Amino acid sequence: MFTYTVSVSTGKQEFAETINDIYLTLVGTERCSDRTLLDKSIVDHFARGSVRIVLSLTNSGQTRWKLRCHIHFAVSNRWKEWRPGFPMSIDANSSTELPLDIQFEAAKSVDFSLNYITLTLLYPLTEYVMQNWNKDYFFGYQFLNGCNPVVIKKCMNLPDKFAVTQEMVEGSLDRGLTLQEELKAGNIYIADYAILEGVQANATDPDTKQYLAAPFCLLYKNSQNEILPIAIQLSRQTTAGVGNTVFLPSDNQYDWMLAKMWVKSADFSVHQLVTHLLRTHLISEVFAIAMYRQLAAVHPVFKLLIPHVRFTIAINTAAREKLICKSGLFDKANGTGGIGIVEVIQKAMKSLTYKSLCFPEAMKARGVFNKEDLPNYYYRDDGMMVWEAVKSFVSDVVRIYYGSDETVQEDEEIQAFVQDVCFSGMKNCPKDCEFPNSLKTREQLVEYLTVVIFTASAQHAAVNFGQFDWFAWIPNSPSTMRKPPPTQKGQVDMKYIMDSLPDRGRSSWHLGAVWALSQYQDEEYQFCLKRCDLILFTLNKLLPSRFKLTDLLL
Repeated sequence: MFTYTVSVSTGKQEFAETINDIYLTLVGTERCSDRTLLDKSIVDHFARGSVRIVLSLTNSGQTRWKLRCHIHFAVSNRWKEWRPGFPMSIDANSSTELPLDIQFEAAKSVDFSLNYITLTLLYPLTEYVMQNWNKDYFFGYQFLNGCNPVVIKKCMNLPDKFAVTQEMVEGSLDRGLTLQEELKAGNIYIADYAILEGVQANATDPDTKQYLAAPFCLLYKNSQNEILPIAIQLSRQTTAGVGNTVFLPSDNQYDWMLAKMWVKSADFSVHQLVTHLLRTHLISEVFAIAMYRQLAAVHPVFKLLIPHVRFTIAINTAAREKLICKSGLFDKANGTGGIGIVEVIQKAMKSLTYKSLCFPEAMKARGVFNKEDLPNYYYRDDGMMVWEAVKSFVSDVVRIYYGSDETVQEDEEIQAFVQDVCFSGMKNCPKDCEFPNSLKTREQLVEYLTVVIFTASAQHAAVNFGQFDWFAWIPNSPSTMRKPPPTQKGQVDMKYIMDSLPDRGRSSWHLGAVWALSQYQDEEYQFCLKRCDLILFTLNKLLPSRFKLTDLLL
């Protein structure tokens, strides 16, 4: 048993009048201590300018406790405004509690308010990712079942700016077919990051030059049904030349490793801003605001939707204040920080359509709908089951309250709801974005409500809660790159790769961000349980009798 006495000096005047809670964690070589709340009045601590805490830790095995301090400030200034029923008993005569969305916002803000006082913040990492991140099969697997499984699409014709040839990839094709024959057979897939072309890289730090690329990554489904990268191009010159170098698995190990890192860095940027922020958070906020504006709290559709969007506005407000704001976490850690955030979102809005939010249609549009063509795509397989379960549940609810298509057409609140989404929330989308401005049938209403629920729940869960698992190992998903993408082969060594990856500071901010984004709050989880109980009950009805729910969870 060892006892540590830790003193921390903040030296920040802005905390002097807050009512923050402060937690401290010590991190060892094998594990970390429990998060410990400081044991005295926080106001008194900051009045003196320092805090002290005593931790007693057991030395188990060969664990060596190093004083790597994680200081966690729980900022709760917002609560001061809610004098009646304040949790700290400011008004002892009141029993009113804070509204749930305010509690959630304050609690979630804790996750975003990470302070790195002394050394880099460390967390246990997914060992499998650390051990296998550089293997081609694992690189390809993440396009199917990683944190951004929505980019891969079937490739029937190579893009004009992609300079890959038959001679380059013939050694990677194991069926004895040519590249063109493999294309026709449907065995070639592509990850195309055209949305990043021309985007200005993060320039918020004058001391560190940062870079972006808009790569092509050609993927091959081999005879073992593995998805493997067979060609990567990091630039998009109009004509083939030096700038359009195509990197191959047969290249120098460092050339190929760095090329894959550039793809993963681009994938991380697209995931953060498009897959996660725009296509779950922001679109759900559009639905939520329209719901609050147009549907009465007693409306059955309001009651159906509220569990799924209850905290949307609160969490998005926290994101605007801490993540995507000026000098926020995106500016500190990500290559698309600064003006790049706006540029990427604006580009993504041009391709945002209503049908792209319908899960089956999205799978069909990318040519990945059929299980026989692309096996082991669990995001698609599980997503389809959840989509059908949600749709079945919504259909049952709709048919209780709407006896015919005419009752849908005559519901002024429902019509006002979809019009608000179309004409206010999505007004900056192109005219062909296909968001309906009215609903004529019960089937249309069912699909629309399924989109809202699925986007805010299942889709968000699929692309959010695994972030720390997939992104914590920096080489697997660099948040930014500090060297330009290579234009020639044979000029990269390990030093160049290390100089390209994010530095320690940016890596720390990146780790803190993906950890915070992967957390859920107690209230959030309780609501998830309630809505999942209903959905899983319906899902069980749809599954063959030989399956059990525990089989799916395992």
